[in-house]
Amino acid sequence: MSEKILSNPISISDSVVTITGGTGSFGSTMAMDLLRKGVGGINIFSRDEAKQDAMRRRIDDVRVHYFIGDVRDADSVKRAVRGADFVFHAAALKQVPSCEFFPEQAVKTNVRGSYNVIEAAASAGVRSVVLLSTDKAVYPVNAMGMTKALMEKTAQAFARNNPKSTTTVALTRYGNVMYSRGSVIPLFIQQLQTGKPLTLTEPLMTRFLMSLEQSVDLVYHAFFHAAPGDLFVRKAPASTVETLARAVASLFGNDDPEIRVIGARHGEKLHETLVSRAEMVKAEDQGGYFRVPLDSRSLQYELYFEDGETRTAGVNDYTSENTNRLSVEQTKDLLLTIPEVAAVIERIVA
Repeated sequence: MSEKILSNPISISDSVVTITGGTGSFGSTMAMDLLRKGVGGINIFSRDEAKQDAMRRRIDDVRVHYFIGDVRDADSVKRAVRGADFVFHAAALKQVPSCEFFPEQAVKTNVRGSYNVIEAAASAGVRSVVLLSTDKAVYPVNAMGMTKALMEKTAQAFARNNPKSTTTVALTRYGNVMYSRGSVIPLFIQQLQTGKPLTLTEPLMTRFLMSLEQSVDLVYHAFFHAAPGDLFVRKAPASTVETLARAVASLFGNDDPEIRVIGARHGEKLHETLVSRAEMVKAEDQGGYFRVPLDSRSLQYELYFEDGETRTAGVNDYTSENTNRLSVEQTKDLLLTIPEVAAVIERIVA
């Protein structure tokens, strides 16, 4: 652990935290958890005033303040991070098909917007910034993954180019967050409730499975353990899309659902990768997490001609194909830990 971390112990209690994309699935879950932990204040930054109004009514806590703006607008970001101790950067364009059709919009939000957040936070003297990335940033084949990969590079470049900065910039990378915006689980539930067949893109497609609460824990882990430029991954199980669909159906009393295969959508992979082979070579295994440290070498490549890079032969990527694969029953158990799923089942039973 670095001297910077040891000499500046982090405490969330009584701190001010800015959450970009704060009205989204992750942001609102993060906000509720911070309030339970005794945070001093939360700045919710987003561009959707209707969602902000709904969140204001739902939470009703004087510690939460709302800022209308867009990460593309640097001035609006500056106002939202002023006086903050920590920043969670969750704002992004996350839908793979949308980014495929409008890649220039993904660049503006995911790359330029992230740059604006990092620069504003550093200028404001924020202690720590954690940016949320995705498994789709590893070996990216779609625009969303490509822009998230560039977001990672932007964060790492700041850490590399500003070694004396008092702002620690770190990254978290995670797989599918169950029941978040864009999750297929609500779609499966809606299809079951209306008597429609479950639509699968490709039954053998595998995806990591993580709850919103686990994704929040990953961000806390980054805050408490990060050196500048670090990237953290939470180890997670996976299932095939068919297993997930059958698990959802079984929870609703249908052990033999009608399934219709519609084919992969634009930019979808058969399997996702959370940690690449090159990253695994230098990754630190922290039990439930992997920490991938920053490559802090300078542009003076001649210094490395003799030593070179560590060879990656015999090291595997960490993927949704080779991680712990869940059965239908195991997937059901995991689904029952999601409050929204348990609530729907309870309403049906009642």
